[in-house]
Amino acid sequence: MLYRTDLKSGNKLSIIGFGCMRFPRNVTQIDLNRTEQIIVKAIQEGVNYFDTAYSYSGSEDTLGAILAKNKLRNKIFIATKLPLGKCRMYDDFELLFQTQLKRLQTDYIDYYLMHNISDIHSWQRLCDLGIEKWIQGKKESGQIRQIGFSFHGIYNEFIKLLDAYDWDFCQIQYNYLNINYQAGAAGLKKAAGKGLSVMIMEPLLGGKLATGLPAKAVDILKTANSALTPAAWALRWLWNQKEVTVAISGMNEMSQLAENITTAQNAVPDMLTTTEIGTIESVLRSIETAYKIPCTGCNYCLPCPHNVNIPACFTAYNASHIVGKISGFHLYVTSVGLLNPHKNLAASNCKACGACEKKCPQHIAVIKSLKKVSKRMEPFWLRVALNVYMKLTGFK
Repeated sequence: MLYRTDLKSGNKLSIIGFGCMRFPRNVTQIDLNRTEQIIVKAIQEGVNYFDTAYSYSGSEDTLGAILAKNKLRNKIFIATKLPLGKCRMYDDFELLFQTQLKRLQTDYIDYYLMHNISDIHSWQRLCDLGIEKWIQGKKESGQIRQIGFSFHGIYNEFIKLLDAYDWDFCQIQYNYLNINYQAGAAGLKKAAGKGLSVMIMEPLLGGKLATGLPAKAVDILKTANSALTPAAWALRWLWNQKEVTVAISGMNEMSQLAENITTAQNAVPDMLTTTEIGTIESVLRSIETAYKIPCTGCNYCLPCPHNVNIPACFTAYNASHIVGKISGFHLYVTSVGLLNPHKNLAASNCKACGACEKKCPQHIAVIKSLKKVSKRMEPFWLRVALNVYMKLTGFK
């Protein structure tokens, strides 16, 4: 296993992290035995960064039980997340945190994140509740070692968040299909330039870059190097960038773990040849030909006077056609903030003012395209499901 150094703490972190949101399941319940086998094997192979969250159903309890049973807590770094929707007053921070410590059967968290911050408003709301004071106390006591945030929003908001607090690390969605999506490549470099470790979520876009690529894209990769799987190409592309600290993969099969371990063994910055980089660019071009809306994610159309995250809307819409509706809906909900009660950036907010169309270098019919996005990505059933979710979880 290869490791990269977290400059703020000096910790040596495995370049492949274990995402704990997708543990093996028996219908609805986590399969404890299978999960234990994979986790123990991963640690034996040198994986030492495990990412979970309060809101990942059963995940913290399962991870905590397995680590305690096998006496492995001191072998790894645990990353978990504060559920912002449940924070309504100062005392909630401590109540939620103590619940997480109990679930994880530990007395400290190595990497603690503000979960799913999409804009500076979300952080300011926490500050108004006293989060900075609470974090300071936890860091002084050693109960929280490193503090960070996971991000789903537009680049400009990401930059504001980077400057709003003395963070130790951050977590962004990033892969070769999302170069200009959310924080993107520019955000990755900006965060690393400030000395933050950057953890990558969705390195395989929920598995779509492993098993869901169009046939033409798969053929390009096979022709270039038949020994590498599509998943290996995607991970190697990430690890080629020195700014990437950890790529978090949700492994729920031994075969996935084995492949990722093998791929990680020789993954160093600047390892890709010019030809290999060209191969990924060819894959991107082949995928882009299938785009329904030819948006390049340049962000020239922003800011929208009516708070529409236009590039994110188009990215999710295109993804829904290329890699499937479920992945598209997931991208849409998280990137436009449909769960944000303070401000969402959905296509349905468009007032057809036309400000965006004057600035688009691709001359996209933005207004017409946003109507298509709203019709496909905001169906009635999705709105109902989100409302039910917010009521059940107390998300406010």
